[in-house]
Amino acid sequence: MRTDSSPGSLPAREHLPAGHAATPVLDVVIPVYNEEKDLRPCVVRLHEHLARTFPYAFRITIADNASTDTTPQVAARLEAEIPEVTSFRLEQKGRGRALRTVWSASDAPVLAYMDVDLSTDLNALLPLVAPLISGHSDLAIGSRLARTSRVVRGPKREFISRTYNLILRGSLQARFSDAQCGFKAIRRDVAQVLLPLVEDTGWFFDTEMLVLAERAGLRIHEVPVDWVDDPDSTVHIVRTATDDLKGVWRVGKALATGSLPLDRLARPFGDDPRDREIKDVPRGLARQLVGFCVVGVLSTLFYLLLYTGFRTFTGSQPANALALLVSAVANTAANRRLTFGVRGRDRAVRHQAQGLVVFGIGLVLTSGSLAALNAASSSPAHSTELTVLIAANLAATVLRFLLFRAWVFPERRDDGATHPYVPGPYDTHAYTPGPYDTNPYATTTTTATTQFRAGDVADRIWGDATTRLRPVRPHDDHDSHDPRNAR
Repeated sequence: MRTDSSPGSLPAREHLPAGHAATPVLDVVIPVYNEEKDLRPCVVRLHEHLARTFPYAFRITIADNASTDTTPQVAARLEAEIPEVTSFRLEQKGRGRALRTVWSASDAPVLAYMDVDLSTDLNALLPLVAPLISGHSDLAIGSRLARTSRVVRGPKREFISRTYNLILRGSLQARFSDAQCGFKAIRRDVAQVLLPLVEDTGWFFDTEMLVLAERAGLRIHEVPVDWVDDPDSTVHIVRTATDDLKGVWRVGKALATGSLPLDRLARPFGDDPRDREIKDVPRGLARQLVGFCVVGVLSTLFYLLLYTGFRTFTGSQPANALALLVSAVANTAANRRLTFGVRGRDRAVRHQAQGLVVFGIGLVLTSGSLAALNAASSSPAHSTELTVLIAANLAATVLRFLLFRAWVFPERRDDGATHPYVPGPYDTHAYTPGPYDTNPYATTTTTATTQFRAGDVADRIWGDATTRLRPVRPHDDHDSHDPRNAR
């Protein structure tokens, strides 16, 4: 409805009014520690916004992180006054611990959290969770660093935030833009598998969860947000930054050593077009060719650099053998991970042994080329040697790719057929338990007054929940779907 009849003005943007559905679809968690002043205004404002704009039933869960003030009493009063509010008490501090505990126990198919200061404009909440409800994305985050975000905060926090995200991009190859905005959501079926792999229980929890999700190939949806800094924030910046850097080192080390069982998360949620077989085109061939070419170019440069270094103190044949051996090990490792998508330590030794066989073939070709060159000329120029070696390596490249694809990294099928190996999401036979090997459905049990139990989470699956997702229609009987009756 237009608010101004003049032809040059646009109507005001307003959410359509929403009623109630029968089953909670969204569970918004508010982790708090000694927030007796801000808790009530936050919950009341959030509840009013959801009741007015969200087209499905919802729940607001207050996760009390061992508060020592009157926060538990405020939470209890809110739970008694508002049917959609529940409280959860933890006896240990830690935002990550609170989110893991409540999310693991929740029965809602979409789980979210936001900070109690409500720095993020609530109009971004529905865009945040909509891709999760539709099944388009696995996780969603609010981003203060997107180009269209509107942020008001001091230069100190701006510098720290951007520096931290640059560190994540440089060290962990993160591609998401904002790791620590207190405005995120995740599908429950994803959380059940992902959360047991997240070790941190504090502020680094968000970053670790996002890095693991991204490395596993899950889809992360980013929403530009309007965000106003809270000048009264109780977050200890120096201690938080130190803990985050320790977490970056720990996760980076785990990723480098392959101790994280990310194969559990590889494409487990729905159809992936990359898995479809196209007539007359072997599955994954185009992507593997690109990866193999990139690795091959880098390996060739590495090989030539090594050969030049070894040639300064030894003959051409020993220098070629040493350079080819070192570069072959690096080439096999790079192709294993980047070209054929093999993660973890399983069969790594076998792959390297097979790679050495391929190396032997390359050694025969290049050494034979050098022998032929030396037979033709007693003292060939160094540039001539390099030219011959490049030609021999290019000739061996095609054979190397075919051997890698058909012999070193084939995928096993029940029917005995083989094709390039792509690890499956639940490839338990190919998984060697590591330090992160935990039960993906394990939950943390705490003493709390709440509507749900941690043990209930294993009895529910996403498929059951999606059958209850339905938008509210104008003719819906609101009384029959009142959440008070459902409780």
